Amino acid sequence: MAEPPSHLSSFKDELIQLIKRLGTYLALKMSNLFSISLQKLDPRSVGAIAGLAVAIIFTYRFTRSPAPPTRRQPKRQAPTTSSTAISTQSNITLMPSGVYSSSEDLRAQNTFDEFFQPVKQPTLGQIVRQKLNEGRKVTCRLLGVILEESSPEELQTKATVRPSMFDVLLEITKFCDLYLMERVIDDESEKNVLLALENAGIFTSGGLVKDKVLFCSTENGRTSFVRQLEPDWHIDTNPEIVSQLARFIKYQLHVSPVKTEWTTGKVLSSPSLEKFFGF
Repeated sequence: MAEPPSHLSSFKDELIQLIKRLGTYLALKMSNLFSISLQKLDPRSVGAIAGLAVAIIFTYRFTRSPAPPTRRQPKRQAPTTSSTAISTQSNITLMPSGVYSSSEDLRAQNTFDEFFQPVKQPTLGQIVRQKLNEGRKVTCRLLGVILEESSPEELQTKATVRPSMFDVLLEITKFCDLYLMERVIDDESEKNVLLALENAGIFTSGGLVKDKVLFCSTENGRTSFVRQLEPDWHIDTNPEIVSQLARFIKYQLHVSPVKTEWTTGKVLSSPSLEKFFGF
């Protein structure tokens, strides 16, 4: 049987001597600490102390042992010029015209298109509400505004609603309480007016009821109607009535082919109701 090498035997001897010295030293210190003499320690106690010392030594040597060297990762070689070119070309979209497109170009084009979009025209309903300043109640004369006729005498034979007034009345009645009024000579005139409004669809589609069409026999009667109803707007062709109501009504529209200059800002002037709303 082969004998262990000499350097291994000397290492074991040194380790045994070290353990014995350490055990004796610890035993001496312990005995001095607890006032116990070295002679009173039994072999079992010395062995326990020696084992503890060996454990401490090996633990210390293990924690102090240098970490194994780490292997350096080989550097990756940069891709060749040809592969880079192929990769770059695959990420670019070729337009039919041969021009390369990018997200920045698309965003710039979208911004350009939005900037030059045609401005949306306001609807008739929006125009009516804006012109009337959100007024909620409107009174309006029939002759010369809603009807083509301009005098009470003409109503004795017929009444005709202006074709362009249907859409205007429809929008007004959507958000306003509208009252129509006129001076008439006889009952036949009233029937002609009501029939003309009905045939034009004002009562069915326009949202107006017959009870809100008022008739009187004098111009002062129309003035009384307006003052009793207290509208936000009154529309009339008679400048005298407009002048009388200027102190009581918030806004008025004087419809006349001849423009009249009013000193008060509460009265506006227009050749027709349609033109006042811009069409």
